[in-house]
Amino acid sequence: MKAETVRKKEQIPAAQGKLGVLIPGIGGAVATTFIAGVEAIRNKWALPIGSLTQMGTIRLGKRTDNRVPYIKDFVNLAGPEDIVFGGWDIFSDNCYAAAKKARVLEKEMIERLQPFLGGIEPFKGVYNKQYLKNLDGNHVKSEKTYLDLANAVKEDIKSFTGKNSIERCVMIWCASTETYLQPSPVHQTIEAFEQGLRENHPDIPPSMIYAYAALTSGIPFVNGAPNLTVDVPALTELARKHEAPIAGKDFKTGQTLLKTIIAPGLKSRMLGLEGWYSTNILGNRDGQVLEDPGSFKTKEESKLSVLQQILQPELYPDLYKDFYHKVAINYYPPRGDNKEGWDCIDIFGWLGYPMQIKLNFLCRDSILAAPLVLDLVLLADFAKRASLSGIQEWLSFYFKSPMEAQGLYPEHDLFIQLMKLKNTLRYLMGEELITHLGLEYYMD
Repeated sequence: MKAETVRKKEQIPAAQGKLGVLIPGIGGAVATTFIAGVEAIRNKWALPIGSLTQMGTIRLGKRTDNRVPYIKDFVNLAGPEDIVFGGWDIFSDNCYAAAKKARVLEKEMIERLQPFLGGIEPFKGVYNKQYLKNLDGNHVKSEKTYLDLANAVKEDIKSFTGKNSIERCVMIWCASTETYLQPSPVHQTIEAFEQGLRENHPDIPPSMIYAYAALTSGIPFVNGAPNLTVDVPALTELARKHEAPIAGKDFKTGQTLLKTIIAPGLKSRMLGLEGWYSTNILGNRDGQVLEDPGSFKTKEESKLSVLQQILQPELYPDLYKDFYHKVAINYYPPRGDNKEGWDCIDIFGWLGYPMQIKLNFLCRDSILAAPLVLDLVLLADFAKRASLSGIQEWLSFYFKSPMEAQGLYPEHDLFIQLMKLKNTLRYLMGEELITHLGLEYYMD
């Protein structure tokens, strides 16, 4: 993105008409919780708690100006009432049946939403056992080549938008974690990637097929899992070529959210770290998928990267050199979506005296993820209308493994990420950036 291509406030088209939200993994716990929640909010049965775009404010100008509008009133965003849901799944359940199986929401709420959820049927999904070893899909596309599969996804998009009179779309990956994959030659150029689609190259997983279908349609793509997906040169270039925003990866929800809150606090007070041990028990489909070592490796890489960047041991070797960081995830079916995270943190302070922090976070994974999905859908749509394309680093606030331009390190500090997000909105809307310097209030 070149600075001169950023549109001014008055040039950003309004969010008119219906916004299609296209979800690979529409029958999963995160997607059904998101969809049910949006419908409950539209009916005034619940508040959008956890959604920055719906409940957060943004300060404009000086503190003495007392200008603190809601973000949704300041930025030209689509509203929850504008959203129409569609998507794909490798299981045939409609969203009502899928929500019941996910066991996230109370039965009373699911039954209340039955007429709405029961009307959302998934398109057949793109499935490759190589990348999802612990699930056996029975509602899958049968096209012979990956390019044919991508074109079939594009036909689904055309059918969905035509049937529902959709003006704009965003695709957001809410499906499972794929097995670990590193960039290879097929990911380096658009030409190599498209040749790989024609030849069913083994280094092209389903998530990349969906992303290719979205980006070549000019549709923003958001990656909610730690999969490689659009974080390769070919798809990043494709996003720029087709003027589509991309963002990811891996929704920052439970344990990692707390790490990006606590670690910046330790560093800001120059407290040292000896080790950080994290373990999780989780019983939903995500936990089942992560039983596969390949899928766990993908998730582990996402979780482990956070502390290293925040603490910067190369700059503070006396405090953070060689700290031990361990992450474990255990599938425990009785717990369902109610994930439990344990963190044992060994720190040291003045004169090297040791101290400990113990955290026990009994969270609800999909409840934390659903408002992130809503925010990302609305902000990605705004980015598209504001003529932003390619990597949207300003959306790092929502991800465990934020994407960044080549040559940059990812920013993991939650508070810096929030400042980046809000300053980007101020910039696009023609407002002064906030530095929190504050000296002007005390100078004669």
